[in-house]
Amino acid sequence: MKIKVDEQDLFELTETQKRVIKNDINEDIFDQDMKRRLHWVLNHKYERCIARMKQEWMPKLKANGVQAIPLDDDAFAELVFQQPNYKARKARDVEEAQRNGRGNNPSGN
Repeated sequence: MKIKVDEQDLFELTETQKRVIKNDINEDIFDQDMKRRLHWVLNHKYERCIARMKQEWMPKLKANGVQAIPLDDDAFAELVFQQPNYKARKARDVEEAQRNGRGNNPSGN
């Protein structure tokens, strides 16, 4: 079983690994179960990230004078992205590296 994203192989289960998993999961539902698990992992990551974004940005939106905040998660995220003081993680890391004297290399290497 290969897992691809944008036609790039990311991960492959060997036949032995599949058989080990099938020791616990009925082989009739193996493919479906593996897909469900991948979906859960990515969806869970999104849910945790949006929760942290809301916690961080609710006070900032109020300070920015925003009067209406959408209940829909994607609409909330888009509102945050439109804020003049919003910076994605990469930009924040670069700024932090510059403050710490590491130039444009946040890892310090």
